[in-house]
Amino acid sequence: MELTPDPMVVNLTMSEVKGNDGDPSKEAGDYESLPSHASLTIHMTAGAVAGILEHTVMYPVDSVKTRMQSLQPDPKAQYSNVYEALRRIVRTEGLLRPLRGLNITMLGAGPAHALYFACYEQVKCSLSEVIQNGGNSHIANGLAGSVATVLHDAVMNPAEVVKQRMQMYNSPYRNLLDCVRTIHRTEGLTAFYRSYSTQLTMNIPFQVVHFITYELMQEQLNPHRQYHPGSHILSGAAAGAISAAITTPLDVCKTLLNTQENVALSSMQISGHLTGMANAFRTVYRLGGTAAFFKGVQARVIYQMPSTAIAWSVYEFFKYFLTKQQLKRGTGTPGPV
Repeated sequence: MELTPDPMVVNLTMSEVKGNDGDPSKEAGDYESLPSHASLTIHMTAGAVAGILEHTVMYPVDSVKTRMQSLQPDPKAQYSNVYEALRRIVRTEGLLRPLRGLNITMLGAGPAHALYFACYEQVKCSLSEVIQNGGNSHIANGLAGSVATVLHDAVMNPAEVVKQRMQMYNSPYRNLLDCVRTIHRTEGLTAFYRSYSTQLTMNIPFQVVHFITYELMQEQLNPHRQYHPGSHILSGAAAGAISAAITTPLDVCKTLLNTQENVALSSMQISGHLTGMANAFRTVYRLGGTAAFFKGVQARVIYQMPSTAIAWSVYEFFKYFLTKQQLKRGTGTPGPV
């Protein structure tokens, strides 16, 4: 998402949010022309709020996605679609069952997204200066998202491992602490990063496609880069859906590495723990062929469409709000990222 530098926005007042004569093409207060040099604290705070809200709102669908990606699910955990899965989980396992593991996700999402957005803004700004003299550059957007993903996943990967173990049907763990202790005792600390390489292999292409798609959509829907929530939501949803569909095979492999699905591994006569992306790819293919790589694609797309739209709209809103509050307090122009 390009945030075009505009020094005039620093002096933006609430009365300026509406453009001249109500013409939306002349609106001054818009997400896209927020100060590009907002403080590091603002980027991190807005990112943390966006990450927590994104994961909290969409968590039940994420739980369903994890189960639908199971390669050899229990007969009682075989679902035809997202709605049926949620209905059956609530009816047979309780109203709060789709939220199991949400606590560790919120703990990880806050700092992970804070680092992600702060890093993205800094790297994007630096690369845009080199590549496009400060202008919009799809290459800069994609590379910035890739670099930010490395930091994000380093924080989020352990939370993902614990979360997915707790989301699975008949999960043996009593609570979050029991899950963490059991994994550490039986598999060691490396278990929390067993899928890290796969996570990066999935998320870096995801982010490249995501940012390029988003920017292309913005060029069509919001060519003047002005405050237009609808265009941000539509662009985010489209970018999330396309990126999610393309990278589903990698997500299936990541889920297998995270959950170490016992039934699937036993059927392949695999003893111990499955490690490495290459082994995960081979195992998935041997268990279900090409179709297995797209298990849960419906749930993944349904999850990512609103998730991506929520993340960007919330992030930009809070960055705008926090920047205005900083200026109202008379702190002057926000410092560099």
